[in-house]
Amino acid sequence: MNDTPTIPPRRPLTLRDVSEASGVSEMTVSRVLRNRGDVSAATRDKVLDAAKQLGYVPNKIAGALASSRVNLVAVIIPSLSNMVFPEVLAGVAEALDGTELQPVVGVTHYSPEQEEKVLYEMLSWRPSGVIIAGIEHSEQSRQMMRATDVPVVEIMDVDGDPVDAVVGISHRRAGRKMAEAILKQGFENIGFLGTQMPLDHRARKRFEGFTETLAKAGLEVMDQEFYSGGSALLKGREMTKAILDRSPDIDFLYYSNDLIGAGGLLYCTEQGFDIPGRLGLAGFNGVELLQGLPRKLATMDTERQAIGREAARIVAARAGGAPGGGERIEIEPKVTLGDTLRRYKP
Repeated sequence: MNDTPTIPPRRPLTLRDVSEASGVSEMTVSRVLRNRGDVSAATRDKVLDAAKQLGYVPNKIAGALASSRVNLVAVIIPSLSNMVFPEVLAGVAEALDGTELQPVVGVTHYSPEQEEKVLYEMLSWRPSGVIIAGIEHSEQSRQMMRATDVPVVEIMDVDGDPVDAVVGISHRRAGRKMAEAILKQGFENIGFLGTQMPLDHRARKRFEGFTETLAKAGLEVMDQEFYSGGSALLKGREMTKAILDRSPDIDFLYYSNDLIGAGGLLYCTEQGFDIPGRLGLAGFNGVELLQGLPRKLATMDTERQAIGREAARIVAARAGGAPGGGERIEIEPKVTLGDTLRRYKP
């Protein structure tokens, strides 16, 4: 679904806005924000507080270039080690190829505080657009994105209230679709394995959609195993052993990502489980690297390159003068049954 309502362009904030909000002269505001000159602590706090409330980000492009934009697109992602995000970057680069725009990457390490710092720094160079992972951000990050006059595209998730444009999948719908596929194949004693979810909003939404669908069928998750840290084959093996030792009647394991799911698959294969007759497994993300496993893990392809391409196209079009604002592109994820989910022929 692609809805593209037009919203009025946003006016960039200026020193005058901060001056009026703080009751301090523009010259003093400039000195505070550039950390120059002798300014009292009280005045400095007043200016910084006003700038923060407005979401004002100083412009680091000086002199004659001050009203211009650089031909860079800020792409802000939580990780480069997670294989999901390099695929997004590949889609962004593909869409920007042949334009004057170049992506520049900032990494937040899943930290809202780090995201604020990266976003602040990127916006201070006046990029031609921002592509940022996720739809949940701190209020300060949201304020900076609302205050900028460049296109902002939040990616990977459409379940929420975007600042501007959004491209991604519904993770709640993804969880529901996976639960439906598992139930259709006759599995009933289901375990869930994933990350601790306070900061993993997308995994939390999938889990919510998943458990809601199970509940409608009169079922609930039999057991859960959580971890913190990077996704890894070894972690998947350890978690799978722990949950099966604790709950041996489980007949299906749903993993929050493919890497821990692959570790679980390797463990279960070594233990001689009949897969998927006795035990089914599924992951999430459709990571291509896992195609070489002895069995193909059931998963859900989230079309990450397509998400990157569509987000970059929105930025490129609006940077080129096309009207826009508030675009919403929802991409439908696809369940792949693989060799670990299909008990019955369709």
